[in-house]
Amino acid sequence: MNLEAFILGTGGMMPLPNRHLTSVLLRREGELFLFDCGEGTQVSLRRLNLRWKKITAIFISHTHADHVTGLPGILMLSSQVDRDDPLYIFGPPRIAEYIETSRRVLDMYINYEIVVKEITEGGAVYEGEDFHVRAFPLRHTKPCMGYTLEENGRPGEFHPDKAAALGVPRGPLWSRLQAGEVVRASDGREVRPEEVLGEPRSGRKFSFVTDTLAFPEIANQVANSDFFVCEGMFERALEESAREKKHMTAEQAARIALSAQVKKLALIHYSPRYTEFDLKQVLREAQEIFPETILSRDRAVFPIEFID
Repeated sequence: MNLEAFILGTGGMMPLPNRHLTSVLLRREGELFLFDCGEGTQVSLRRLNLRWKKITAIFISHTHADHVTGLPGILMLSSQVDRDDPLYIFGPPRIAEYIETSRRVLDMYINYEIVVKEITEGGAVYEGEDFHVRAFPLRHTKPCMGYTLEENGRPGEFHPDKAAALGVPRGPLWSRLQAGEVVRASDGREVRPEEVLGEPRSGRKFSFVTDTLAFPEIANQVANSDFFVCEGMFERALEESAREKKHMTAEQAARIALSAQVKKLALIHYSPRYTEFDLKQVLREAQEIFPETILSRDRAVFPIEFID
């Protein structure tokens, strides 16, 4: 099952010619999940040729303009196609007010159901058949949430030779064993899944954190992420300024990644003061702490693979 992260925008505060505002889309076997929706989101969706009408849910970190100004356009765009399924939107308090006001003032034509759910505390906010999305509070100048999408664990690897040796004929019974069911062999003996499966395997985990002070609890929430998207808005020399504005430096993001034992850190939400050349210094400071750090770029695509 494919899991891919598409970086739609990487900027903070204001868009630049080659840097849209922060937005990340996660595609999981045809389902699309959008994390933040800054200005320029539609442009990147179009340039990546993504099927935006298939967006299942949108997760908003907070209601500062650089994280939501792309949302009205997405809502109106979705009315240009046939859509039978509801669109779920999650975010902190006042996200419902923002959406309703935008719909009323802009006189939006919406021909599908929009389900808005405001988050006031951490916990699971969305569940699929074999995964869930959790929200957790961050520390910014207004209510702000981070998110993780985590898949359920998978059964261990199936060993056909063991099944055959136990008298289970090839066919539907093998599938049932792989699904965790007890079956009967040709001689009537019960065969349990653990007799033919290896050790259980983990699912994958994606985490999204932006616009917050650095604090230890973040590492607990994003622990063992396969792909961790985190703001690295400032360089080390501006740590005091970052603290005053309730943001974090790239170095602080790297320390969180190290503590959380994530597989890869992708920095995002860069200050508009930084040119592409300046960002190389920001990256160096993070890699001194956590070598598996990269700079996310607008319209970059990252496959998230199983590790076992």
